[in-house]
Amino acid sequence: MTRADSLRTALVRQLTSLGTIRDPRIAAAFQAVPRHLFVPQVPLETAYADDVVPMKQDRAGVLTSSVSQPSIIALMLEQAAIRPGDRVLEIGSGGYNAALLRELAGPDGAVTTVDIDADVTLRARALLDQAGYGDVAVVQADGEFGDPARAPYDRIVVTVTAWEVAPAWVRQLRPDGRIVVPLRVRGQTRSVAFDLVGEHLESRSTTMCGFVSMQGAGAHYERYEDGLTYDEDQQDEPHPKGAVLELRRERKWSGLEVHREEPLLDLYLWLACNLPGYCVLDGEGVAAVATADSLAYLSRRAGRGKSHVELGCSAHGPEAHVLIGRVLEQMRQWKGQHPTFQVHPMGAELPPGFHIARRHGYITVQWEV
Repeated sequence: MTRADSLRTALVRQLTSLGTIRDPRIAAAFQAVPRHLFVPQVPLETAYADDVVPMKQDRAGVLTSSVSQPSIIALMLEQAAIRPGDRVLEIGSGGYNAALLRELAGPDGAVTTVDIDADVTLRARALLDQAGYGDVAVVQADGEFGDPARAPYDRIVVTVTAWEVAPAWVRQLRPDGRIVVPLRVRGQTRSVAFDLVGEHLESRSTTMCGFVSMQGAGAHYERYEDGLTYDEDQQDEPHPKGAVLELRRERKWSGLEVHREEPLLDLYLWLACNLPGYCVLDGEGVAAVATADSLAYLSRRAGRGKSHVELGCSAHGPEAHVLIGRVLEQMRQWKGQHPTFQVHPMGAELPPGFHIARRHGYITVQWEV
């Protein structure tokens, strides 16, 4: 066994022992694909570490292409549930994930990978050929429009952060198909597995993730205002001008305790769905609520045990007391519920829930215990 084989086996064992890989077919795909061939510029130990490998940056130093972290890839492959014989479209290329998809689709399936960057597709083509996956179709095009020439697809796997589900992806999906996409909503990115149900999409699973942002027609831009981040659709949200954080701080605790390692992003999204003026405090990634002259945001302090923290709210400005009351009330109403998502085209009848307008349709957030 070569050093690369040994490291690859260790990676598969690690991801399996953690429960990240549950499907034996996905374990076999990870074992079969030589990841180091797709990141030839790094040492073997780095190639088989559970970490992202940067591949390309723009002139500003922003990462535009990478080979994703194996654990994130595995989670998305579990969500995609690719079957032998499936026709699969990948949006965002690099080569490695396309090779894994090809292993899962098998000899009777087909994989197409699309990227807007010619440098990326040229590299992916060469590396896939070298690794023995010459039958993967590599297309240099804007991923927002998919690849209609090889449609329809049973599965579409998006490996770049998307602000919405592109209409072309839905059109190119079979009636019983699935799209797995890192969807950016209110300052956080979730990989969502959507099934096509009639004319709309319904989520089947979600997991937190992070990817480079989509380029081209589907690019999205968050809005930054005086240290606060808003979604592109929040054009009319008020925000305090100047150094509101330098004003006197008020703080109140909720009595709600959570494990100190517990992610709070479901709570953050709950607040986004229920509180006007929701935004994210830059640099901290903390949920906040703003008015024209005041700002409130989540705080935490040590709980009754070493493993827990108590949540609270801090605020500045003349409306601080009112904002604290609103935030604490919503924190108490949350009760650990988890979000589900639907995507509907423009003009469709929308179900109950919190609706987020996008360029081509709506994302609906609903909640379940």
